[in-house]
Amino acid sequence: MQSSTRIYVPLGGNSWIKAADTEKVGELGLTDWRSPKAAIVTYVRLAKPGKVKAFLDGEIKAGSTIRATIGDKSVVQTFEQESETEHYLGEWEVEKPGYLEIVFSGVQKTAETFGQVKGLVLAGSAVNDSASFVKNNEDNFFYWGRRGPSVHLNYPTDERSKIEWFYNEVTVPEGQDVIGSYFMANGFAEGYFGMQVNSARERRILFSVWSPFKTDDPKSIPENQRISLLRKGKDVYAGEFGNEGAGGQSYLKFNWQAGETYRFLLRGQPSNDSTTTYTAYFFAPKIGNWQLIASFRRPKTFTHLKRLHSFLENFLPKTGNVSRRVYFGNQWVRSQSGQWMPLMRAKFSADATARKGYRLDYAGGVDQNQFYLQNCGFFDEYVNIGQEFQRKSIVNQTPGINFVNLP
Repeated sequence: MQSSTRIYVPLGGNSWIKAADTEKVGELGLTDWRSPKAAIVTYVRLAKPGKVKAFLDGEIKAGSTIRATIGDKSVVQTFEQESETEHYLGEWEVEKPGYLEIVFSGVQKTAETFGQVKGLVLAGSAVNDSASFVKNNEDNFFYWGRRGPSVHLNYPTDERSKIEWFYNEVTVPEGQDVIGSYFMANGFAEGYFGMQVNSARERRILFSVWSPFKTDDPKSIPENQRISLLRKGKDVYAGEFGNEGAGGQSYLKFNWQAGETYRFLLRGQPSNDSTTTYTAYFFAPKIGNWQLIASFRRPKTFTHLKRLHSFLENFLPKTGNVSRRVYFGNQWVRSQSGQWMPLMRAKFSADATARKGYRLDYAGGVDQNQFYLQNCGFFDEYVNIGQEFQRKSIVNQTPGINFVNLP
């Protein structure tokens, strides 16, 4: 029986442009479409196979010829009359559930522009209400949806152990170091510590601690609730951050490489004056010793390390269509009394973009006795949020750290 379901896919939260000169996809879609070099790529995940009919929603100028491609099939349509309506592109057969890549581009035009496109309308037997895509821009989800889903590994621990140290090893496979990625190794209740790809020329080791004062504006934090920098390593920048909470931030510009394994070590020391000091150390094989990133004091806080986790996020919407993966291995914690304990279990979680079902290109699990996370790129297979993973054996011994010699 033919499905009567029609879905509206706004370009603003679901599309990217390849080989564009000046074209951009914004909240209103594609508004100044001039170049025949621009290929507009839209992603929708369909829940079943069948037929798909595709339509452009927008104003297409008379005399415009447009090519649409899904899979191996391309259809070319010429629109002789200008109108603000749905413009039929063609029909395709979808063989299996999963992500559909819909590409359209201008072939030739007689006006200055091809027109403007707000979205795509899909209909047919493969289309139903279980299709996944960014539905609208409520709560700024065009931005968050194009960034893609953030995914996490939460490591269960016994808080009675009074955990003082958290150790992790991170490997980004070759080709997975996509610009915009934050491979966060040592997360805790009050902050995070990991490595980023900030641009084609810059990479960072980033360590931040949130203020107990809830705000996105660091300048509004009262003096008695500000994060204090106690010390920092050579060439490390230290300052403030905002927009996603606020607090103290530090980073080292460091050209870390895909395929190498890096070591992260975090310390949490509560004091009797109701403050806790967090100190982060980084180890690169080519340097051969531990480097101090920074040590921050957090006021109104008396706690050992809690809510330990790792995560993978993309912070650039323009690279949200590119997949990336990271491995976390040989995790350990050390109690205040000096007892090392391996972290053998992890629970998978994801952000609101995933929980709303707007993006389902996320995964995690165990591979070669390491936990891994993967997101973005519109791959088909995903894991259930809340799923638990477990490593089967302890391959490595406790970390060989000489605490006395730490900087």
